[in-house]
Amino acid sequence: MNLAIFDLDNTLLDGDSDYNWGLYLVKKGYLDEGEYKEQNQKFFEEYQVGKLDIFAFAEFQFQFLKNNPRKFLNEVRSDYIDEIIKPMILKKAVDLVNQHKEARDKLLIITATNSFITKPIGELFGIHELIGTDPEEHLGEFTGKVKGTPSFKEGKVTRLFDWLDEKNLKLADFEKTFFYSDSHNDLALLEVVTNPVVVNGDKILLGKAQEKNWPTLNLK
Repeated sequence: MNLAIFDLDNTLLDGDSDYNWGLYLVKKGYLDEGEYKEQNQKFFEEYQVGKLDIFAFAEFQFQFLKNNPRKFLNEVRSDYIDEIIKPMILKKAVDLVNQHKEARDKLLIITATNSFITKPIGELFGIHELIGTDPEEHLGEFTGKVKGTPSFKEGKVTRLFDWLDEKNLKLADFEKTFFYSDSHNDLALLEVVTNPVVVNGDKILLGKAQEKNWPTLNLK
């Protein structure tokens, strides 16, 4: 059996589910436009150049989760997925996922975006295993803090090995391990798998792919 791992934002989706979540909350009047947009853009630019403080960003994003009851958050998330995420799903990405399903590979999404937003998005692709940056919970509500290791940069590797340990598996148990990603922030995990594939790659990652002779795909 093979293991096929997918990044989510700008890989399976034509856009970033985290960044657009913030824009959606502003559009709906749930957050102050001036204050939120400026800070969100700053974090997004830091991510693009590989300088994002993932704890600072996650706790910034988690304030909305902390300040609202879970039932309301679930309703907002559902509307967001219907209005914004479903139109971002790339047909070629669905085809790629389906190829791995038909091969009976084990499927996993690993994303830096928080798991509250992304778990239902993974289900849209029929992928039931997802690792995301987890918001801490207490008595069913969010605290605004990060739980455990964020799944960002080297944290994706840490979380992957934790996930494998929970299932009494090792990477070596799989004949091939694929990882599909668009971002140079994912180089640590791309270096770990047997079959790294650059999808809709950023400039830095495309340069690395050329240097290492990694295959590239454009799913847009």
